[in-house]
Amino acid sequence: MSALPRDDLRRLHFINALFAHVTGHDLYLAEQIKGAITFSLTELAAQTKAHPEFAAKYDAGFNAAAADLLAKLFADLPRRGFFHWDAALTPASATPLFARAELMAGLRHLAPYRESTLLVTNLRPALIPPSRRATPRRQRDYEEALAFVRALTAARTARTADLQLLFL
Repeated sequence: MSALPRDDLRRLHFINALFAHVTGHDLYLAEQIKGAITFSLTELAAQTKAHPEFAAKYDAGFNAAAADLLAKLFADLPRRGFFHWDAALTPASATPLFARAELMAGLRHLAPYRESTLLVTNLRPALIPPSRRATPRRQRDYEEALAFVRALTAARTARTADLQLLFL
């Protein structure tokens, strides 16, 4: 395998971690999954090459495609629960009140499963927009949101459940 650009290497390790139960942490298999996702985004990749400012849009598309693929994979596993919460779905989604309501709905959905995965995407871009400065207040809000999600998940999950909390 030749040297990969930084973003490709980051995506490869992300896919390897996200699909570890399928790949067994084999980077070759993770590369195959990453290649399939990248192939589905060829038009967006071409636009990104022509306009490098579209890189954030490509990353968001890649992450969304990976989350959709993971949701389809878990849908085929009847004993394993999966819930995806996109914190940037609405402008208010990442605020504590709405985040709690959406996360509680997800945790109720996952409650019947002994093994489950809760995927949280776009929390950082929702609180620290890429087009804006990462001020200390925004950074603090992000850290508090991470702690809130972790604490709520720990408090509302049965001790016997094996819940994986993934932030993307």
